[in-house]
Amino acid sequence: MAPTICVIIPTRDRPDYLQVALRSLAAQVARVGGEIIVVDDGPNQATRIVAEELGARYVAHELPCGANAARNTGIAATQAPLLAFVDDDVAAPDGWVEAILAGAAAHPEAGVLAGPIHARLEGSRIRMCGREGPPITTLDLGDIDGPAEFAWGANMTMRRSAIEACGLFDTAMDAYSLNNAAVPGDEQEWQRRFKTSGGKIHYIAAAGLDHRRSGADARLRSLTRAAFERGRNCRRYDVSRSEVAPLALELRVAIGCVWHTVRRLCANGIVMTAHSLGRIHETLDPTPTAGGADFLSGESGEASGRRATILLGATDALLDLRATASGRNRLLGRAAHSRPDSQQVLVIGIQRAKHAATMAAIEAELRCSRHVVTIALANGTGGRGKFANLNALLAENSLSGKDWLLVVDDDVVLPSEFLDRFLFLTQRFDLKLAQPAHRRLSHAAWRVTRRQGGSVVRETSFVEIGPVTAFHRDTFSTFLPFPDLWMGWGLDLHWAAVARQHGWPIGVVDATPIGHIAAPAGDAYSREAAVEEARSFLANRSYVTREEAQRTVVTHRKW
Repeated sequence: MAPTICVIIPTRDRPDYLQVALRSLAAQVARVGGEIIVVDDGPNQATRIVAEELGARYVAHELPCGANAARNTGIAATQAPLLAFVDDDVAAPDGWVEAILAGAAAHPEAGVLAGPIHARLEGSRIRMCGREGPPITTLDLGDIDGPAEFAWGANMTMRRSAIEACGLFDTAMDAYSLNNAAVPGDEQEWQRRFKTSGGKIHYIAAAGLDHRRSGADARLRSLTRAAFERGRNCRRYDVSRSEVAPLALELRVAIGCVWHTVRRLCANGIVMTAHSLGRIHETLDPTPTAGGADFLSGESGEASGRRATILLGATDALLDLRATASGRNRLLGRAAHSRPDSQQVLVIGIQRAKHAATMAAIEAELRCSRHVVTIALANGTGGRGKFANLNALLAENSLSGKDWLLVVDDDVVLPSEFLDRFLFLTQRFDLKLAQPAHRRLSHAAWRVTRRQGGSVVRETSFVEIGPVTAFHRDTFSTFLPFPDLWMGWGLDLHWAAVARQHGWPIGVVDATPIGHIAAPAGDAYSREAAVEEARSFLANRSYVTREEAQRTVVTHRKW
């Protein structure tokens, strides 16, 4: 017998929020003969435990696919005639499910039901003047049921018959997501199709729930960052629909938000300003569209041009000054030197004559380390590709007894005390595959690899093949020797998928940024050949896609 209603909760890496949502839902859903399905968009053991302990059915995607894909998975996993979609950061009062069922019975003509969404900032002391809406998604159409234009994904119920008539959610909409910020339009696109076909959306005033932010997420800094990314996403969504506001209007809105903040002493004005600045940023520097192969970043990452060089260099100088003025550099150096253990490190790389001076500086910096460092270099001759040459070095230099393998390109600039600080942080956060962040003025095709202000280490979904990559001894038997590749594009995306299968944390160390400014990646060989090599290599191997590779899982601001 099919359940009366199925509550579907897409989630990703937020078991604490999910636990609150499930505790508010479990008893009332069971009371009406319904079921709850948690769709984990990328498997997480803590999420599984929370879901199963609180009586929900757990379904997981092998890799993150986006909110709409998770909704479609939930639809396929149940036969319930009513499908209630909620976010993992909600809390539903007792009686919420009964209100939905009553609304569905009272309005059989409505294929979609919307409920109120109330903002709940737990522990927040943010001052808001009340003239503008809260800094997170809400919906309040009053105390009386009536027609609605849209239902937001945090509280949206659909009849199965409506989905069967209009089709599933469009998973391509999730391509507009940036840094896990909310994706405008993911559920709207389906509802536009539904309304075009004559479907009706009805608002049920009694079916309200709370949309939560707690802890650090409820603080002004987090809300502002989320608003900035949401603004970028909103602008991208507008572009996709050819409904683009001119830059002059975007600037006027931003100025109005600043004026509101000053005049009303309203912290919410700061959040609104961040949202507007996100739209402006996306207008001036649009994120590349998801065209081309999904194993390419979609952008060149070149740090070039007089204006860009000045701005990026100034940003680096400010970030350096911030780290020095705060005492972080001094404290990090002291912490790195206080560890009693000494690591055995094998460093390998390809040395070209034109970068002999840079490579000499790299060697000098690495040999200053308190660790035991062995350096082996190849001149790249013999008609072999990069990774064949690296394998030759591995064959000549045993990894027995080594704790780390460091692969270094010959055209990077390392910061002072690089290896001591870098290895201290990789060990502190148990990273098995790691790279130092790129400075802002650095050729880096993957945005996730650029240094982030205020961050020490970021656990990520991706670590690139160069210009500096560190392998922990636990990975040697899996990743080594390297595949016999000439250029190696796509190899790092495969590493990321394998690391996930083994449960190995990987990440980017922001506290030890390097500079890669001699030439862009791929400058010495054919891009077309590199792409074809990657396509062939990845054809029968697992790998993370472009969207997942750009994702930061956890940001550590202290060690």
